[in-house]
Amino acid sequence: MADSFQGGRITTLHNIVDRPLEELEEELLGFSKDSPMGLLLPSLYSELEGPALSNIVDELVKVPYLQQIVIGLDRADESEYRHALQFFSRLPQPHRILWNDGPNLKAIDSLLQEHGLAPTRLGKGRNVWYCMGYMLARDEVQAVALHDCDIVTYDRSLLARLIYPVANPGFEFQFSKGYYSRIAGKYMGGRVSRLLVTPLIRALEHTLDKNHQDYLLFMDSFRYPLAGEFSMRKDAMSGLRLPSDWGLEVGVLMEMLRNYSTRRICQVDIADIYDHKHQSLSQDNDQSGLSKMSIDISKAFFRKLATDGVVFNNGLFRTLKATYLRVALDLVDSYRCDAVMNGLDYDVHIEEQMVELFAENLMKAGDSFLNNPMEQPFVPHWNRVVSAVPDIFERLIEAVEKDHQQYGG
Repeated sequence: MADSFQGGRITTLHNIVDRPLEELEEELLGFSKDSPMGLLLPSLYSELEGPALSNIVDELVKVPYLQQIVIGLDRADESEYRHALQFFSRLPQPHRILWNDGPNLKAIDSLLQEHGLAPTRLGKGRNVWYCMGYMLARDEVQAVALHDCDIVTYDRSLLARLIYPVANPGFEFQFSKGYYSRIAGKYMGGRVSRLLVTPLIRALEHTLDKNHQDYLLFMDSFRYPLAGEFSMRKDAMSGLRLPSDWGLEVGVLMEMLRNYSTRRICQVDIADIYDHKHQSLSQDNDQSGLSKMSIDISKAFFRKLATDGVVFNNGLFRTLKATYLRVALDLVDSYRCDAVMNGLDYDVHIEEQMVELFAENLMKAGDSFLNNPMEQPFVPHWNRVVSAVPDIFERLIEAVEKDHQQYGG
């Protein structure tokens, strides 16, 4: 059970009294009459065969307040798309599947490529971007939540708490970020947040001058900055520039700070227990797993700070690496004590190996940043896309409907 402490630059909404889910859903149902709500589900086809998604759909069947569900389906051939249509058919809410690998949506992607507007990288960021475009095209909801499809501990209270801050008309939040404790069995999860993001932010605070502290303090306010769960008002989606790499989660936070006052941004406790599939460390391959993730996230921070006037060079990156190592190793001891007191297993050697890997990847991210100054990881926001291709929303709706009618019957 949480306390009610408020810290940092944003509002934190706690789970103080474990309010009954039925009360929350009754309120949300009332809100939905004037402010319709939707849900985005970015999914790989493989997740339809995993241990989590069937239970997630079973839980969503019971949700009474959603007016729209949009599923983004990646890495699926025709037979797998047909199976996905059947898999999600038990949802009682209006829903559509974006078959991102199908010919109709590929044609949309090719059109946008001709204008230099299509995402250039495959992955979750691209999937989410197209889902947001479709939801904007339908223009049927005012509040939107997004969560992953690999949450093995899912129940629908997570969704209710996630969307509540932006659905409640008495609140003024444009964006809400979910957070939770990452415990997997007897082990602490959230390795990249614990061992990279938090110590990197604090190392940057220590290394850079005071002109850049507001942004860093904002980022340090989030209890779990890499959580894949967030919600927002529809208006926030249209001007959102999404990163297409592993920097998606921190990139969204950066965009929210660029577009809105911190009084319009909050974080909310959405689950007592949370577990999902775990990425491999990939120590020998910095183009996959947590290793690539750490590089992409580090570059996201460097790009943002560069736009604020920070001049990066090799000397600054070496200083940052040394500072990061010291901060991260101190945090390892804090995590060890926390784990021991809670009866969890904690391997200091493995944790410090990860810190050392992330420190090396900070330098790789720095080299990449300096050597590729024209790299553009952000996908254009949908306002720009509509300006360049005025009928893109009609085309997008038509493509999705063609797939549904041709393969769904």
